[in-house]
Amino acid sequence: MAVVLFDSFAEWKKSCETEDKPLYFPVLEYEARERGHQEEQIRANLLRAYQVMKDAVQTGLKEDMTSRSGMVNNSGKKVFNSPVTVLSPEFQKLISRALAAKEVNSCMGRVVAAPTAGASGIMPGVLVTLQELHNLNDDTMIEGMLVAAGIALIMEKKSGIAGAVGGCQAETGTAAAMSAGAIVYALGGSITQVFNAVAITVQCMLGLVCDPVAGLVEVPCIVRNASAAAIANSSAQIAIADVSSVIPVDECVDAMGEVGAHMEDRYKETALGGLAATPTGKAIAKRVLISDIDIIEEDESDL
Repeated sequence: MAVVLFDSFAEWKKSCETEDKPLYFPVLEYEARERGHQEEQIRANLLRAYQVMKDAVQTGLKEDMTSRSGMVNNSGKKVFNSPVTVLSPEFQKLISRALAAKEVNSCMGRVVAAPTAGASGIMPGVLVTLQELHNLNDDTMIEGMLVAAGIALIMEKKSGIAGAVGGCQAETGTAAAMSAGAIVYALGGSITQVFNAVAITVQCMLGLVCDPVAGLVEVPCIVRNASAAAIANSSAQIAIADVSSVIPVDECVDAMGEVGAHMEDRYKETALGGLAATPTGKAIAKRVLISDIDIIEEDESDL
């Protein structure tokens, strides 16, 4: 049975400060211990995972991303090629990349579940844009991914990372917190600043329900990946300026767990509430169900 890395962010911080180790180092040791791999192999595996993230971004921006339900229709490409730039070209790239990578998942392509497939567009959008904008080397990105993994391990233990457990706050919220922490680390932020970024992100994502239309991880999941990527960057910008989260990160994550535990089941990936229960959501669900039945009947007739 795997041994939990740390029970809290406070414990993680204390360990690094006591042993004078960088934030990523205990996660690297944990991975080596649990998998029996050497550091070089772990870094190589993470680099491959990062390449899959990059590939998902490129696939989503270059290939046709239309899902069988019709709800996914090349939104990443549309945003990337839009003549209207709301803030900056970099922001436009961030949003389009997060959309594109998540659309690859919805169209049955290859992604990295970081921490889940439903949130698989957030870290690719954030990390690819971060590296490009700041000209960071791959070693820095890998260390940022290790920090993100450590964040996810603690959040999984304290609040859960699945929409079915804690709503979308647990899924896209965790991915956004991972991304915010990775940004601050990669840009040279302190441990306190990294954890403030996580806490601020959680505060911004707290209470978000999981209400997939027709039970498919498409609407509103894809656009939430984009908004979560934006929140990750805003939280990182706030934290790296040394703004306090006021509420400590462990208390923020505990609050996320408490909110998730008391959230009604219909708001936790059941497609019984929220957007899934709107008239349009119900109509889409009926259409998708009929389409699925037709496909099954066609397949059976070929036997």
